[in-house]
Amino acid sequence: MSDRQKPAATAGAPASGPERAARAERGERAASHDRDDGASGASAMDRVGSLNVFVRSAETRSFTAAGRQMGISASAVGKAISRLETRLGVRLFHRSTRSITLTPEGAQFLKRCSRIIEEIEAAETELALATSTPRGRLRVSLPLVGMLLMPVLGAFMKAYPEITLDLDFSDRLVDVIEEGFDVAMRTGEVGDSQLITRALGHFTHIIVAAPAYLAERGMPDTPEDLANHACLQHRFPSTGKLRPWPLERNGETLNIDLSHAAVVSNIEPLISMAEQGLGLACVPDFTVREQLRRGVLVHVLPQLPGNPGVFRALWPSGRHLSPRIRVFVDFMGQHLFPASGAAPRDGAAR
Repeated sequence: MSDRQKPAATAGAPASGPERAARAERGERAASHDRDDGASGASAMDRVGSLNVFVRSAETRSFTAAGRQMGISASAVGKAISRLETRLGVRLFHRSTRSITLTPEGAQFLKRCSRIIEEIEAAETELALATSTPRGRLRVSLPLVGMLLMPVLGAFMKAYPEITLDLDFSDRLVDVIEEGFDVAMRTGEVGDSQLITRALGHFTHIIVAAPAYLAERGMPDTPEDLANHACLQHRFPSTGKLRPWPLERNGETLNIDLSHAAVVSNIEPLISMAEQGLGLACVPDFTVREQLRRGVLVHVLPQLPGNPGVFRALWPSGRHLSPRIRVFVDFMGQHLFPASGAAPRDGAAR
């Protein structure tokens, strides 16, 4: 039977080995044509794909190994690299029969491409994490004032029952990474570049007193009047120094000799003493928000500047933020400082 008389293969008939090879070659040529990012230009996704091929090839120093990782042939890898070199107008690899090495231009290009691929992978991981349920142990370092945050912490535990809080209350400067804390909450500035920080809210120090105390001793009208009042002092446990009161006028600090009716190293008993009418106390405004609302305490000398501060959440820097850290930081910012509009973005500590 002549070639002209041979029956045509039916659509459903299995292809022979040579026919499959021919089809694969035609498919590869078609795919190569579709992906060609020369004169016709390539889509953004095609370019990202070619960058991924380049990075894999540079890391493995082998087209064969790169192709094996990506599930394509070494020939397809080589063609993708050639198209990329044509588009860029530079040679990225020195090729030999045994190995490939980066050219100086290739080494420079690899640095940028690696960062691009890492950012894409990080974005994909963050999306995957966002859909997962936060769970697991969360170790948190809190200042001693953190005891006043228990209502908010309790609300968090009810909202996220699958997260187990491990709380450590201390005013010492903890090493977040070395001591294995997931999150630390502190006031003031942060200088550790290995930490990510988010400002949860701003506060000021205010002077407060119980209505009964003021009824007996009178309301101070000027900072100088404080010299005649019982002052409840806060001592820093780490330094032993007393916290200065925000006594200023026209931007100048006033040197007023205040009494020491009591000295404590924790704000919680300081507030309790003030509630009992034992004297005046200078405390962060967010720690007595509820007492002021209920009239248990009264704001004294509201014209004083208040020594503004920042309440921060800190956690080790890394590529990905775990769901339990993310929801904890968001929850604390929203409920501790509901009116301050906590910063929505993360930033490196500085």
